[in-house]
Formats: sequence, C-alpha cells, structure tokens
Amino acid sequence: MREISLDRLRTLVEISDLGSFAEAARRLNLAPPTISLHVAELEARVGAPLLTRNRGQVRPTAIGETLLARARRLLADADLALEEVRRQVEGLTGRVRLGASTGAIAHLLPKALEHLRVAHPGIDVQVQVLTSQASLARLREGALDIGLVALPQVAGKGVKVTPWRRDPILAYVPADWQPPAKVTPAWLAQRALILNDSSTQLSRVTGEWFAAAGLFPAPRIELNYNDAIKSLVGAGYGATLLPQEGDAAELDRRIARRPLRPGLWRQLGIACREGQVERATGYVLEALERLL
Repeated sequence: MREISLDRLRTLVEISDLGSFAEAARRLNLAPPTISLHVAELEARVGAPLLTRNRGQVRPTAIGETLLARARRLLADADLALEEVRRQVEGLTGRVRLGASTGAIAHLLPKALEHLRVAHPGIDVQVQVLTSQASLARLREGALDIGLVALPQVAGKGVKVTPWRRDPILAYVPADWQPPAKVTPAWLAQRALILNDSSTQLSRVTGEWFAAAGLFPAPRIELNYNDAIKSLVGAGYGATLLPQEGDAAELDRRIARRPLRPGLWRQLGIACREGQVERATGYVLEALERLL
C-alpha cells in the first residue's frame, strides 16, 4: 500500500489555512491543477471527502480535520528532523563515538573534552572503553568514529591510523620497596608483578623489554584496567609498568614512580575512517591534536 506523501499533506494544510485552492497554489508555487490533484489523491487514499466548498470558502470536513491534526504534527516533525540534520552537517551539533583504553579516557581525554565543550558545546562525544583491536574492528564496521590506539597497528581496509603522542613507560613500585633511581629489567623481574593482560599492545611492549635482557617473568596478576593496577601497587601487592598519564601530583604517595633503564615508550595513534569526516568528528580530532 502506497504511503501518503508529505507534499500532499502540506497542500492540504495550506488549503485549510488559506481557505482557497488558488491561494494555496500561489503559496506553494504550484499550478492549480496540481493542487487539485494532491487533494484528489489524498481523498482517494482515505476513501472520503476531506474538503468542502461553500460560497467560495474551502473548509475541511470532519474527516479532513482529523487528518489535518495529524498532518500538522507530521510536517512539524519532518521540519524539525531536517533542522537537526542541517545543524549537524554544519557542525553545530553532532554525536561522535570514540573508543579508548581506560587510561586514555581517565587522564588524556578530559582535557580534549574540556576544550571541545567551550569551542563546540553542541558536540556530544560518546566514549567506550575498548582495546586497540576492538576500536579498529568497530571502525571498520562503521560502529565507531574515532579510536585512540596503541601503536603499531594494522589499520585494515577503510581505516587510517595517524601517530598521535609518545609517552614514557615508567615503573610503578610500592614506595617501601625503596626502588633505585632507574629501574632495570633485572631488578623488576625479581619482584611480584601486576601487568596488563596479553591482549594489549602494552603487554607486548613490556614483554619485549624484559626479553631483551633475557628475562621472562610471570606476572602475579594480569589486568586491563590501569587504575586498578595502580591501586594494587599502592596496597604493596606488586609493581607494574605503565605509561606516564596525568600529573605526578595525582600519584598515590604509597607508590614510587621511576624511569626505566633502558628507556621504554608507549606510542598512541588516532584511528578514523578514510575519506572526508563529518564536521563534528573533525572538531573532536582537532581537540585531540591540541594534546600533542
């Protein structure tokens, strides 16, 4: 069954408001026969007269009044939908789906979102906790707009990854362990360790750091939640290797933070789909680039 056209409904509303077929034709910039055809199609669709003509005045029938009430709401909703889309196309509003690790969300993203809130208050960023691999997979599926991913990564078809920032990886050690000024693989491998699980790029990077010294320590606990790892370090349950995130003043006093020897770095990239991005996504990318 064919649906009722919004154009036909708009014609009905104009005729009712103006009380004239001719005036409605002028208002809508349509030929009078076209106006009559619109009404005839509507009446054929509902199976009843919608308008009456009395002494040159056009008025809706009772059935016409019922349809008019619905038509006004439908047309208002359609106009509102087009206005919302227009604002999103112009970058005044929009929703951006972003995936990142818990560490990046807690310590890096807030500064970007603060800038975005001031510069583009109509942009809504929906944040998801995702591993780098999950972010890339959702980008390829079209279920994500931006991913903050650990490098290196194979982006895959339709996705591009741009290097973003390079942060030092540090040793986080219970303060009462009295760690040296610089922590080596040999010193750390002799202690209880709480490390990222094997699904993460950070696990691979730290494993290579130990392996380069001929060491392959087994962690006491494996997690993929950096703040939880830090809490366990603060409780004296083990040491860890994590990227430097946030300010030193925020660090738990029970935790000593030390540079590594040899040094180690965590590299992050920004992943998004190839081609032209929506304006809202572009504004979020600009806010992230300010954190370099």
